[in-house]
Amino acid sequence: MERSEIEETGEYDLEALFIRLDDALKSVKGKRIVLDTIESLFGGLADTGVLRAELRRLFGWLKDRGITAVITGEKGEKTLTRQGLEEYVSDCVISLDHRVIDQISTRRLRVVKYRGSSHGTNEYPFLIDRDGIAVVPITSLQLQHVASSEHVSTGLPWLDEMFDQRGYFRGSSVLLSGSAGTGKTSVAGHFLDAACRNGQRALCFSFEESPSQYARNMASIGVNLTRWIQKGLLRVHAARPTLYGLEAHLATMHRDIDEFKPSVAVVDPLSSFGGGSLAEIHATLIRLIDYLKTLQITTVFTHLIPGTNTAAGIEEGVEVGVSSLMDTWILLRNTLGANGIRHLVIVKSRGMSHSADERPFTITSAGLTVARGSRAVPARSALRRADA
Repeated sequence: MERSEIEETGEYDLEALFIRLDDALKSVKGKRIVLDTIESLFGGLADTGVLRAELRRLFGWLKDRGITAVITGEKGEKTLTRQGLEEYVSDCVISLDHRVIDQISTRRLRVVKYRGSSHGTNEYPFLIDRDGIAVVPITSLQLQHVASSEHVSTGLPWLDEMFDQRGYFRGSSVLLSGSAGTGKTSVAGHFLDAACRNGQRALCFSFEESPSQYARNMASIGVNLTRWIQKGLLRVHAARPTLYGLEAHLATMHRDIDEFKPSVAVVDPLSSFGGGSLAEIHATLIRLIDYLKTLQITTVFTHLIPGTNTAAGIEEGVEVGVSSLMDTWILLRNTLGANGIRHLVIVKSRGMSHSADERPFTITSAGLTVARGSRAVPARSALRRADA
C-alpha cells in the first residue's frame, strides 16, 4: 500500500485483512503463511498505540488458528525490529545481518530466541547463490570424532618409508610448510594422485591457481591429474581468497565437501588467508579441521613460511597457530646452490613412529625423488638451518 493511497480517519484495525487471510487459507487449505513485509501494513499510520495493538492482535489471530507464520520485518534504528514489539510476541526470532569488512561482504544469521527449543545462539554465515541458501552451523562442532588406525599413502614411497612404511593416518590433518619453491604443492599433488589411483575421490581447494593451471603444473613433474578430473575422481575448486570473507569461504568448502564426498582433500595454501586477523584464521581453521575429521577425510594443508622481510612478525604467529592444530607437520626447505636439492623433515606426527632425519630430494619430470649421493642428517640441524 502506497502512502498516497491512504487517508487516515477514525480508528484503524486489521479486521478486513483477517477476513481476506481467512478466506485465502481456507481456499487452499493452507497450514503456512508468509507475510512480507509487516511494515507495509502500517506504512501510513502515525498512531503507534493502535499500531502495536493491531500487531499483537495479528500474531494472536494466526496462533489461534494453528497457522505457522513466517513474517519478515525491517530492523529498527536501535531496536531489533521497527516497532520494537514484534520480537516479544513472536515464538522464534531470526536476525539477518549483512556486513562489509575490508570491502568483503558476508551475510550472517543468528537465532535470537526460540521458545521451547534448544538452539545455537552464535552467528552463522550463510550464502545465497544459484543452489539456494546454505547455512552451516560451523561453531557447534565438538571434539567427538573417531580416530582411525588405518593409513593412507602419501603418494611418495620414500615419504611413506619415513612414516614407518605406512603413510598418514586416515582422517588426520597434515601441514606442509616451507618457503617459496620448496615443493609443498608438488608433495600435495602426489598425495591427490595416489588417492585417485586407489579409486578414491579427492577434492582440492586451490587459492592461487586455476584448475587448468594446477593440472598443467603437476603434469610437468609426471603427475597426471587431468585424467582423474575427467573420470570424476578429482575436483579442483579454485577461488581467490578475496572473493569471500573467511566465514563464507568455510561455508562454500562445507558445501563442496557435502556434495562431492571426498576421501582426501588438499587446501593450497592456507597462507593466502593472511589478510584476516589471527583470531579469525585460527577459528576458521579449527572449524574446518573438526568438520573434516568428523567425516574421516585425510587433509593436507600447505602453508608458506614468510621471508625475513615480513613486517612485525605477524606471519610467524600464523605459522605457530596453524602447526599446533595439525596431527602431522612436515617442514620443507631449499638448499642454496645450483644442484636444486631440497630437504624434508617430519617435525611431528602424533600417535605414530616416524623418521627424525632430514631427507634430501629433487623435483624432476618424473616426480619427487630422493637425491642421489645425499644422506639423511639429524632433524635438529635441519630445523636450525631452516630457521636461519
